[in-house]
Amino acid sequence: MKKAITLILFGLLLICQPAMAIDLHAAKAQGLVGETTTGYLAAVQATPEVQKLVATINAKRKQHYTQISQRNKTSLNVVEQLAGKKAIQKTPAGQFINVNGSWKKK
Repeated sequence: MKKAITLILFGLLLICQPAMAIDLHAAKAQGLVGETTTGYLAAVQATPEVQKLVATINAKRKQHYTQISQRNKTSLNVVEQLAGKKAIQKTPAGQFINVNGSWKKK
């Protein structure tokens, strides 16, 4: 009976594993990712899971920034820099920001 329960629990763990993937809020709170002046996230502690999260979020951000730049007839770089400035300002104390190429807790 114990073996059957163990197998069932193991099976549930395998099924639920994708749901346990880290989200942006948790990654920031754990100090795994931080905001940069470029308007994009970067990994503070790079793991495959963190790198996948950063790539996904940054792709969405770039798409959004591109729409804003086209709508306002300005360069993508200007939108990225403004977004980076705002993201760093909004970053709560204790989370990481990258300024001048180095990570620091805000």
